[in-house]
Amino acid sequence: MGAKWIKFAVIYLIIGIAYGLFMHYTIQLQWKTLHAHILVVGWLSTGLIGVIYSIYKDAARTKLAMWQYYLHNIGLPILLVGMLFVPILNSIPMWLFELCVTGGGLAFALSIISCLNEISPSPFMISHVAGSFLLH
Repeated sequence: MGAKWIKFAVIYLIIGIAYGLFMHYTIQLQWKTLHAHILVVGWLSTGLIGVIYSIYKDAARTKLAMWQYYLHNIGLPILLVGMLFVPILNSIPMWLFELCVTGGGLAFALSIISCLNEISPSPFMISHVAGSFLLH
């Protein structure tokens, strides 16, 4: 499950870079909030969830983790498209889009908390994951 999250994170990173370049070259900076959400919620948060699920593999196998995966990966694109059109239309209720992303975040927190009492990562696993990011 962690590898799927990291793959999605890379996709959001590429989209965020491309969108930032588009904003830079066309000097349309009114979309800076959307650009920040693509990179922070799309790339950073999704990648972090992938790393955590790679360490806590038992947490990644829960139903909550599955629900969180679908809520996040369905809700986030809807949120981003909604953020793109809200300045134009001003009639789309933003709470509707944020509900999916918040639900995904809550499911993630519950899946990790419910498994923390049952499992603990080995020190070798944490140092291996941290070392692989620092060395490569």
